[in-house]
Amino acid sequence: MTKFPKDFFWGGATAANQFEGGWNEGGKGPSVADFLTAGSREQVRKYKNPIDPNQIYPSHKASDFYHRYKEDIKLMAELGLKMFRMSISWARIFPNGDDEHPNQAGLDFYREVFQELKKYNIEPLVTLSHYELPFNLAEKYDGWSNRKVIDFYVHYSETVIKEYQGLVKYWLTFNEINSITLPTGGYFNGGIMSIVDGKGFGPEEYPEETSIEVSKRFTALHHQFLASAKTVKMAHELNSNLQIGCMIAGLTSYPLTPNPDDMLLFQKHLNTQLFFCADVQNNGEYPYYMKRYFKENDITITKEIDDEKVLKEGCVDFVTFSYYSTGCLTTQNDVEKTSGNLVFGAKNPYLETSDWGWQIDPKGIRFFLNEFYRRYRKPIMITENGLGAVDTLEEDGKIHDPYRIEYMKQHIEQMAEAIEDGVELIGYTPWGIIDLTSMSTGEMHKRYGVVYVDAYDDGSGSFDRYKKDSFEWYKDVITHDGNTTFL
Repeated sequence: MTKFPKDFFWGGATAANQFEGGWNEGGKGPSVADFLTAGSREQVRKYKNPIDPNQIYPSHKASDFYHRYKEDIKLMAELGLKMFRMSISWARIFPNGDDEHPNQAGLDFYREVFQELKKYNIEPLVTLSHYELPFNLAEKYDGWSNRKVIDFYVHYSETVIKEYQGLVKYWLTFNEINSITLPTGGYFNGGIMSIVDGKGFGPEEYPEETSIEVSKRFTALHHQFLASAKTVKMAHELNSNLQIGCMIAGLTSYPLTPNPDDMLLFQKHLNTQLFFCADVQNNGEYPYYMKRYFKENDITITKEIDDEKVLKEGCVDFVTFSYYSTGCLTTQNDVEKTSGNLVFGAKNPYLETSDWGWQIDPKGIRFFLNEFYRRYRKPIMITENGLGAVDTLEEDGKIHDPYRIEYMKQHIEQMAEAIEDGVELIGYTPWGIIDLTSMSTGEMHKRYGVVYVDAYDDGSGSFDRYKKDSFEWYKDVITHDGNTTFL
């Protein structure tokens, strides 16, 4: 019988651009997320600037945490959360991104949030950059493709890490940093305006990129590596007890067949899309296999002489990654396709799918936990995991979501198996613990939380909170320390 450690961080996760709202209140400047329209399963989100009054921009109100944070944190405490993963909106601290002095109202807001969390003994896990670059940096500097943004980021990160000493111990430098290896990540992660041009955020919007565009994305990623490393070093020098981690998008796939060509394609995918960024952030250097990848894809990254030293001096303390589903990789063309959280590929005939076509694969979380731990031998957290589904608010205020309970149960059971395998898993913060807008589609209709938010895709609703059946179930799991006998 496997038990989770007594000090295990049972938690929940959100992000400012999908949960916070108050997009133009309290001195906050606009971010790249504030110009993304709502989409759906059939329609991709679009970049629309100037703001079109006939469009819905989900980040503008999101779940209204900005005005309801005390209520939400009280619900988290009732749930029994030990950790709350959240992000700071850079544009709420430095409205333009390149400001010399921070916005005091923004600093005060997050201080109040952290103090409220401390009141209930909930440990914050704070992402410094979660798909929310200040828009001015995108417009004025072409986002992370410009090396100047490194200094702006380090100034921002140093400001907030110093400001919240004693309140925040655990930090993540970038959310799903490897998403920028994909064309769709060029804007929402990199803020690279020169390759957006009004495009949407589905793969069909980027049929072919020039080598210049691809090189710009990977140069932007290089700048994020440097910014992360400098932040890690700065934080450790400020306080050796601070823990700084990386966060990797779970671009998790299997080979579709034992065909050696599928196996090699699978290995290449794991290296270049899943592990590449984690290798750099944990080992402090570019892995050997990327040399061939850069050469074959005509990718040129602009570097400076001291960059290697900077990377080596800023390795992270722990590893986190998102995990929702898996796909399959094959060299065959005549196969059924599927989709997921940045995961696209052939359909796995052994798995069921969610309402949004994401394949549900609990055992995959054990497989990839072992892969990450074998590679880095550092503490690991699963910082995103969950089922996006359509929930119904009954007249009596009840929301019955047995499908979510079953999804979480199966994944927690496999996490226990990974711990039995020897993986040092220290935390689990399922995504959208309170309903929020979806990043991929901008929908509120696609719900993840154990708390229901009475809000809808058109922005209407009371925004009142209601506990789902999964709330009480997850509360019991936490109370019993994830005891697998209880599960």
